[in-house]
Amino acid sequence: MRTLAAVAGLVVLAGALTACSGSGQDPEISVNLTGRDAKAGGPVKVTLAEGTLERVAVTDGKGEQMPGRVAEDGSTWISGRRAAPGTTYRVRAVTGEGGSAKAFFATAEPDRVNKVTLAPVLRSTVGIAQPLSITFDHPVGNKAAVEKQLKVTTSARTTGSWGWIKNYDGRDRVDWRPKKYWRPGTKVRLEARLNGVDSGAGGWFVRDYSTRFTVGGRQVVRVDLDSKRATLVRDGVWVRTLPVSAGTPGGQKASWGGTSVLMSKEGTVNMRSETVGLTGGDSYDKMVDHSMRLTWSGMYAHAAPWNARYFGNTNHSSGCIGMSDADAGWLYGQVRPGDPFEVTGSGSKGAPAPGNGYGEWNLSWREWRARSALR
Repeated sequence: MRTLAAVAGLVVLAGALTACSGSGQDPEISVNLTGRDAKAGGPVKVTLAEGTLERVAVTDGKGEQMPGRVAEDGSTWISGRRAAPGTTYRVRAVTGEGGSAKAFFATAEPDRVNKVTLAPVLRSTVGIAQPLSITFDHPVGNKAAVEKQLKVTTSARTTGSWGWIKNYDGRDRVDWRPKKYWRPGTKVRLEARLNGVDSGAGGWFVRDYSTRFTVGGRQVVRVDLDSKRATLVRDGVWVRTLPVSAGTPGGQKASWGGTSVLMSKEGTVNMRSETVGLTGGDSYDKMVDHSMRLTWSGMYAHAAPWNARYFGNTNHSSGCIGMSDADAGWLYGQVRPGDPFEVTGSGSKGAPAPGNGYGEWNLSWREWRARSALR
């Protein structure tokens, strides 16, 4: 074993480079990242002074190898991923002439780590309106750099686009929405290859993320504020129509119109008026059964037996779509998260914002595509 010199004009490695060569030739290599406080966020480049590189392995502390490729002239190898912060890497290069060399470097610790929350959850089955959604713990300044690392694959060659929005709580969020509702049976996979990406002021990503899900049957709940009816349509066929009472028109208690997406089936929920800004004579505190969340701002479809005299004739709720215990229980058993609720008719307070639940379906396809950082 012999200590190797660095290639002229390149930084000397902090760890010694050693080689074992049956040919008697000592391969001289250099790595662009050196020492124990190297800068993260860029590719790793290994350069050979003479001869040809046959293969290079750059391995982190968890034993995972970075992908990469040798240039056509055999003199360099460049990784296909960025070096992540706070990570130790070991380099081993093998030459076509039978020599080998090793090196070591570590990247600086990140000032702040940015994490994400993915929806839908892994291996779930969702409705035809469910978008892919990524919510970030910290702000994302480098939106284009982040979006480039997000890969969506579908079994049905679905046309879709990422769009950047603000979540209801003010956090940055990016959703992938199909141009039209998903085709039933479509299998979807997301690979968020974020490890080593600088998100900007929000810090670094230090891991990759992934999820996959399947789209279930085609069903839509159509709510008509004028007729005070909600109809479940499955595969284009009427299933059942239910009398309802939606939000009181003309103010804060009106229902949202447009398209909302069933976010979750929450069962029995304690609903309190102060959480949606209603006080005084409009205050309430109720345990509500068969609760189906439609927006972050508090619009649900649910059982409302106290409002029975209004079902089918008057919109007289605090913004939710209320129905009888029996009807709400039936609908609760039929729908799944990701099913669209299409609300039409007069008296709504407009469509919810894209980040208020999954309100992006209220934007045209052109408007949605314009929200991509890569347009």
